[in-house]
Amino acid sequence: MRHFGHIPAATRTRLFHQEPAAFTAASPARTLAVALGATLYSPATRPHLAHDVRKQAARGVASMVLCLEDSISDAEVEAGEANLVRQFAELAAGAAPDGADLPLLFIRVREPRQITDLARRLGETLRLLSGFVLPKFTESRGRDFLDALAAAEHDHGRRLFAMPVLESPELLHLETRAETLAGIAAITAKHRDRVLALRLGVTDFCSHYGLRRSPDMTAYDVKIVANVIADVVNVLGRSDGTGFTITGPVWEYFRPGERMFKPQLRRSPFLEGRAEDLRTALIEHDLDGLLREIELDRANGLLGKTCIHPTHVPPVHALSVVSHEEFSDAQDILRPERDGGGVLRSAYTNKMNEVKPHRAWAERTLQRAEVFGVAREDVGFVELLTAGLARLTEG
Repeated sequence: MRHFGHIPAATRTRLFHQEPAAFTAASPARTLAVALGATLYSPATRPHLAHDVRKQAARGVASMVLCLEDSISDAEVEAGEANLVRQFAELAAGAAPDGADLPLLFIRVREPRQITDLARRLGETLRLLSGFVLPKFTESRGRDFLDALAAAEHDHGRRLFAMPVLESPELLHLETRAETLAGIAAITAKHRDRVLALRLGVTDFCSHYGLRRSPDMTAYDVKIVANVIADVVNVLGRSDGTGFTITGPVWEYFRPGERMFKPQLRRSPFLEGRAEDLRTALIEHDLDGLLREIELDRANGLLGKTCIHPTHVPPVHALSVVSHEEFSDAQDILRPERDGGGVLRSAYTNKMNEVKPHRAWAERTLQRAEVFGVAREDVGFVELLTAGLARLTEG
């Protein structure tokens, strides 16, 4: 897989100063955690799931979660498991041996026993699976999930990742949050090699208080949610070697609705490239709120995003590309001759780069540059988004 590999080579050459690098399910975990990007969820019961996976791969989706949990009813679980076994067999029949032409695939289970059971039932097609998503993760509940994952790895001789979902009421409630976070930190540290990323279940957080944000609001406008996100990043997202990649919350909206607040997209980024029609389309589909939330995700230490609709993928990926200015700053900060620290003026002459405080940011920026690429100096997210959306509407 390669981000933006689905768009024509000539277009990539025009857009990128440094093109995104290729990766596979066998790439280092550090690379895959960044490369997840927009992770598209799909119910495991879809009758043409194999076809859907291939179609989304052709449209630039790099990671998918096939869900046996909240997206289907209790009565559908058994049928969903059987369907997964059939659909993986169909995928395997037409896929490259290493699955390099498919997205990174994960199964969201309900109970630990499903991990070992599905690994056994998938048989040879388990080679197409990158891991499992573990719901409502806490230290006590997560222990059984991670032990089951370790058993599946041992039994089948292949690497399988875990992506815990942080969404339990114990994490949300103030009186139990610190203890719950400490427990999650302890159990994930013990299984560090297996934990690819941590995912945030903001919809579940809201449900405990009967809340639901409108398309005019981001998760960060719901203060009780914003406080939990901040605490999760504080404990589990540190750049000192103890932290994990933490992905952004799901954006729930994908159909036009009545708008209460004025659009959040400024006109100016769209005018120079005569992309006013794109701005209008984004507003009509309530994606201006999504764009703002993606920017706030990164500002608050999150990377990538849970998505429930294909139209959400291009905005996430367009805003994940490293700008030429960010790349220039990161390279300057990490030059070997800067190891002693100090302060320097940026090459763009518009900011201060302080070597020691900005080093962790620079390292993360270059990791993102490796998998999402670096835009040319005169290319912004509008051009990147236009290229991604154009491919999405084909076929």
